[in-house]
Amino acid sequence: MTQQAEPDSIPDGQSAASGRAPAGPSAQAGAASSPGPAEPASGNPAEPGPAEPGATGPAASPGAAGPGRADGFGAAFCASMATLCAEFVVAATAGVLVLLGREHDGLPTAPLMAAAVGLGALLLTVLISGFVTAAGVMPALALARRAARRAGREGSGGRGWTAGAVPVVAAAAVAVFGAVAALGSLSLARPLSYLLWWASLTVALLPPALVARAAARRVREGRMGSVARRVTRDGAVVWLAVGAIGALVYGTGLADVYHPPRLHKSDIAGVWSDGRNGSVTLEKGGRAVAEGLDNFDWDGMGKPRARDCDGAGTWSPLKDGGKIVGVSVQIEACEFRKNWSVSGTTKEPRLFHEIGKQGSGKRYVLTKVAGKK
Repeated sequence: MTQQAEPDSIPDGQSAASGRAPAGPSAQAGAASSPGPAEPASGNPAEPGPAEPGATGPAASPGAAGPGRADGFGAAFCASMATLCAEFVVAATAGVLVLLGREHDGLPTAPLMAAAVGLGALLLTVLISGFVTAAGVMPALALARRAARRAGREGSGGRGWTAGAVPVVAAAAVAVFGAVAALGSLSLARPLSYLLWWASLTVALLPPALVARAAARRVREGRMGSVARRVTRDGAVVWLAVGAIGALVYGTGLADVYHPPRLHKSDIAGVWSDGRNGSVTLEKGGRAVAEGLDNFDWDGMGKPRARDCDGAGTWSPLKDGGKIVGVSVQIEACEFRKNWSVSGTTKEPRLFHEIGKQGSGKRYVLTKVAGKK
């Protein structure tokens, strides 16, 4: 019969001995395998280990381009487009202000028409700036980088390489487009024309190329800020300044806006000469007499060809809103039918019509030399 002992009857020493792990080989093995505090790998815990070859850290150079770092192409492209747009808008505004004081065929005055023309011109400017950037500015930057790399100055990033590449790209562009134009017209332009086109294109491409280079370098170096936004802001300030100066000049009367002369039928009657032994006499009764008047027509190459016209015919004023804006002259003997526009001033009126292709800007001009009494 088993005798059970009460818990309180067991001595404290025996209870502690029974709860202690036996000191044997297994106990020693367990003690050895139990985890303890980790020892430092080296004698100096504060000294970091050697960096791995592919690791990036604060010691990495900010200008070094890693696998995920942008090369700045997009920033350069946008900055170049912004610069070209600013150049065109400022130049166009200045040109319009100058044109207002000179003889011109007229500008749109209706608000809707002016807004439509302005919006269309702005969209066309954006498209042209993108094309010029792709065809001229970016090749200039690529040429500058390649030249610097071959010269062992790839890391210098000097503006001189870009400034030197722009004239080369401009010369190539003039050569290509000049060759295409020569093939289309089957004739070469004057050498001075090519030189002027090259100089103008170089001057136009140099600012966007330098700005695009600065934008790309800023992105590669990881600096904040957008060069395109800065160019847009500064361009808007310059545009407003040019407009304010123009408004001040015309508003204070320092310059007058040009208006064609207001002529009556009696003012048109008289002798009109081209200064080259060609003239037409417009009589008050509506009769016209031509003597050696040039009758321009088209030749086989699409160029205007002059042919003398002699004979009698008729003329009549052309009106717009009750105002005489031109003269229609018909000489049946030489099949001469032309509408002449009024230009010049009240003291020195002129009649003209375009010759050659429409919109070419070439004019055949007659000046009044005597009145017909």
